[in-house]
Amino acid sequence: MPLNLENFKHPYLATDIVIEYQDKRKSGIILIQRRNPPLGLAIPGGFAEYKLSLEENAVKEAKEETGLEVTIENPEHPLCILSSPNRDPRAHIIAVVYIAKGFGILKAGDDAKSASLYSIEEIENLLQRNSFVMDHNKIIGEYLKYLGIKNLA
Repeated sequence: MPLNLENFKHPYLATDIVIEYQDKRKSGIILIQRRNPPLGLAIPGGFAEYKLSLEENAVKEAKEETGLEVTIENPEHPLCILSSPNRDPRAHIIAVVYIAKGFGILKAGDDAKSASLYSIEEIENLLQRNSFVMDHNKIIGEYLKYLGIKNLA
């Protein structure tokens, strides 16, 4: 008997992407101000789309929200996967998070009201003030651990 998925309730899937970037003044990572609820400072990302791999989806979302071309550093090993049913106030959304290098000119678009480059020092200050939307402080904490920096989350 075939599986009937019509009445099967399931979580949604999203990809988020920590974009390492350098301009003429500094290096760091890109954060966006979300245009749509939940509002706040976040890592670029979005819902997984049909017929795209998670890696392709992350690259697409990065381009749409930041204008940057990105190369995912290690697509086989995401930085983290966040699956708490309460991590996002909209619904149960599982996020697969990648790290990438960004290239090009930074320009906010799509769901991003703004996109800016933040140094690691600025990121640490934002983390101490709990400035991130949803659970993106956890993503930042995992990224800092990846860099060998004490987790402040």
